[in-house]
Amino acid sequence: MDADLVDQVVSTAARVVASGAISANGHGNVSVRVPGAEEMYYTAGPSLRDHPASAVVRVRLDGTLLEGELPPIQGAVVAMHTAMYADQPDVGCVLHTHSPYATAYAVAHRPIGCWVEALAMFGLASGVPVAGYGPRGSDEAVANIRAAVVPGVPAVLLANHGVLVFHRTPDLAILVGSVVEEAAQAGVNASPLGGPVEIPHDLRAAALQRAMAFDSRGSVHA
Repeated sequence: MDADLVDQVVSTAARVVASGAISANGHGNVSVRVPGAEEMYYTAGPSLRDHPASAVVRVRLDGTLLEGELPPIQGAVVAMHTAMYADQPDVGCVLHTHSPYATAYAVAHRPIGCWVEALAMFGLASGVPVAGYGPRGSDEAVANIRAAVVPGVPAVLLANHGVLVFHRTPDLAILVGSVVEEAAQAGVNASPLGGPVEIPHDLRAAALQRAMAFDSRGSVHA
């Protein structure tokens, strides 16, 4: 296997853990697309915490294992990853976690609304939808995910399961995973105060435009 891609997967797993958008046991999966090939590198370990390079496997996008050893629990959800790569050619990284607050919304079958400005800034102005439940990694589950994905929105909640994030790069996928968890936590915390209030639709675009304007200027130096 390509050592650089293995290192990228392991590094991405470590950064997901460091972001805090993960359950206490560290369960989850990370994959990266192999440039120029119908393949991905995928974490086959039981936890993303201290994930060893030896447990990274190479999988064809039709689900065929090409290198490494793939245990049943991790193998069961390979299809969630390959479906995102097959459906969206620009996706270069897929993350699956059981982020505690976001998973609470998934268990409640409730979408996350755009009540945190960061959602509007990072491609989730319409919020995070919920894919209907199907046994993990089953044809039904994958079909439900595909049906729930909103074009341009890089995340979906998995009913009674967790979260799936997919983006061009690991950096962006980790960022979106963190933003989704932050929004979910804010929603839960706001519930006793009357519930979260979504940003008006016209101002969501304004939030994105302002962020883009400042980004185009770059850093300011005194």
